[in-house]
Amino acid sequence: MLTLIIAAIVVIALTVGIVWLIDQFIPKKFKSLILLTLWVIIIALGYLTFMSVYGEIKFNKLKNDRYLVVIENLKDIRDSQLAHRAVTGKFANNWDSLVVFIDSAEFTITQRRDTTVLDKELTKRYGGVETFKSTYIIDTLGTMSVKDSLFGADLRYQTMMNIPVGKEGATFELQAGTIEQNGLNIPVFEAKGLKSLILYGEDANLIAKENQVISVDGVNGNALIVGSMEEVNTNGNWPKNFSNEQ
Repeated sequence: MLTLIIAAIVVIALTVGIVWLIDQFIPKKFKSLILLTLWVIIIALGYLTFMSVYGEIKFNKLKNDRYLVVIENLKDIRDSQLAHRAVTGKFANNWDSLVVFIDSAEFTITQRRDTTVLDKELTKRYGGVETFKSTYIIDTLGTMSVKDSLFGADLRYQTMMNIPVGKEGATFELQAGTIEQNGLNIPVFEAKGLKSLILYGEDANLIAKENQVISVDGVNGNALIVGSMEEVNTNGNWPKNFSNEQ
């Protein structure tokens, strides 16, 4: 777009210069038609330059508004997946099982209590002198519904897999599995919404430009993503200016 603006400004400047030259050197009988044509060109180029700038400003505002809505869905997906791992030890790899889990699963509510117990080995070593050691006890207090804990009476988890803006009917891509780290298989997941779907219906050139973004203040790459299939990471790829929390 910057190239287009510079080119338009140069053409406008040249046209204004030509208008001045015509006014100085062209015979009067030809001036009116030529000047009218040139002023039309100047006005048209000015309008196109303004619209190119204004169009990108509008696009950026719409983009940011849509990203904020999408990020809220991705946070719900992350919270649901973290609950799934806490209860089952792994992440869900499809939407149906994740929704069923939220509908039916329960957290176990526990309480940790510090205490001391007799250390039999040290007591024996010290000739029968009672020696105690510190430890803790985990008490099970009850259970709580995952759905109530995360969403209360809100049923938005049933549609959190849908990209809420852009192309109608589009859904987030979901993957889950494990990666090896320090000899352990660590559960990982990734949920991704393509920018081309989120920004569907907008200028194709601006969408293509957005897909190439590399910036600390922008969402890098061609998608909004939470989690990763390549590293142990449950954060989103959006910067803090899009969200109060990661």
